[in-house]
Amino acid sequence: MLIVTTNEVPGHRIDAVFGEVMGLTVRSRDIGSQMLAGFRSLGGGELPEMTKALYESRQEVMGRMVNEAQQRGANAIVAMRFDTSEMGGNWTEVCAYGTAVFIIPLKEGESGATGQSVYLTQQGQQPNNQPGNTQL
Repeated sequence: MLIVTTNEVPGHRIDAVFGEVMGLTVRSRDIGSQMLAGFRSLGGGELPEMTKALYESRQEVMGRMVNEAQQRGANAIVAMRFDTSEMGGNWTEVCAYGTAVFIIPLKEGESGATGQSVYLTQQGQQPNNQPGNTQL
């Protein structure tokens, strides 16, 4: 699944739009890592326990978003964003969202074609590296 933060994919035509997809999780911080992070914050610098928790949360919501897009028949997500907010003091909400689309790489000679899209069409592959017909 190709995921981009842009509204378009260079060298590709959006052939179908399946709508917004998202992944969401709400996590509570355990008291042990919260206390350890509190002590570490006194000295300044990175809080590895919190960084790890946020990274894992983002990976989880990305997976959920991709699953929803695949269920709708998409091979790409455009305009992908993360949103993170605190809820109630100890809870953190992490959301990944974007627009599920089906994209087709442009062939050599087509206006807007790129080296990558030409390569994909020559290999008979979709942008997600799955063999298949690039024409509908």
